[in-house]
Amino acid sequence: MSEADNTTGNDGSDDLGASPARISTPELRREAARAFVWVAVVGMAVLAVHISQSLLVIFGAMVLATMIDGGSRLLGRALPIARVWRLSIVLLGVVGFVVWLGYFAGSQISQQAAQFPEIVSGQLATTIDWLREKGFAISQENVQSMINQLASGVGTVTRAIGGVFGGLATLLLIAIIGIYLAVEPRLYERGVAWMLPRGRRTEFYTTVTQMGHTMRRLMAGRLVGMVFEGIFTYFMLVGYGVVTGDVIPMAVLLAILTGLLAFVPNIGALISGVLMVLVGFSGGMEMGIYTIFVYFLVQNIDGYIVIPMIARKTVDLAPALVLGMQLTMGILFGILGLFLADPLLAMIKVALEHRAKSKDAEDAAELTADSAKAGPLEKTAA
Repeated sequence: MSEADNTTGNDGSDDLGASPARISTPELRREAARAFVWVAVVGMAVLAVHISQSLLVIFGAMVLATMIDGGSRLLGRALPIARVWRLSIVLLGVVGFVVWLGYFAGSQISQQAAQFPEIVSGQLATTIDWLREKGFAISQENVQSMINQLASGVGTVTRAIGGVFGGLATLLLIAIIGIYLAVEPRLYERGVAWMLPRGRRTEFYTTVTQMGHTMRRLMAGRLVGMVFEGIFTYFMLVGYGVVTGDVIPMAVLLAILTGLLAFVPNIGALISGVLMVLVGFSGGMEMGIYTIFVYFLVQNIDGYIVIPMIARKTVDLAPALVLGMQLTMGILFGILGLFLADPLLAMIKVALEHRAKSKDAEDAAELTADSAKAGPLEKTAA
């Protein structure tokens, strides 16, 4: 082979010459780089929309990790032991409670859950017939379609995860990821900070710390409200049967639903109240009126005593803003989005407030620097 055919350079690489894709004009190269950045930004936005359901599951895991970490910190006030042991105690306590609930009340809850849809559907049909007699044009099929559409939101989030057991698979993923995040939160924080510019890492750590502090207090408040509403509702419903001898059906299931739905402000209380009243009227007029009384009593005590005591130490969110966020997340992601709307809104508010404070500090520093520069110039001119 001749020297002319030898295309290997002195460094061992192939001397292929200039790339045909090379842009010779510097101005065009700069514009092409800018265009590439914009295309990358748009692509990332499209990708975020495409995987938004998975991101919601990850955020749910973060909320769970915050609750576990909050329990560990609270336990640390009484037990000065290593964090890993406190986390283990919290996790064992949660598992023990679930096992206890399933062992002692599992059969009763399953029987009540099997009867619950039939009773609610029957009372809903009775209510719709009464409204039709009063002149309202309401179709039971349309109401049932709206309920099914809301309930199928869990399937929307978990369609890619799997079939009939999609909801359980989602909860399992949230639990596993949440435990990993709770065990080593600093590991993931350092990973995200590593991808940020050096000048932004301090601000990132400060923001994340504030967000974690707010989330822990918010979740603590939610748990207190859930426990209070669930226990108080149970004793009030059972007390009616003890006094009158006419037992309110599904008291345990109604108490559990009331406690779980207390996690969702505004909408959760309304849904639990409607379900309680529908079940109450299935036992007669007096029982129905009593369930209305129980609903308003629970919500008034929770709204005027429990929530104000908690709200003073948690993030303050406008009710209309919370309701709008819940409706939006509920339409997009169903029940899971409805449950996570409030924590997500709280984190967005904390991030925006911290961003505004940092910008105010930068503006103040610039004004101070400008004033310092203007001082010598004024003296020189004088």
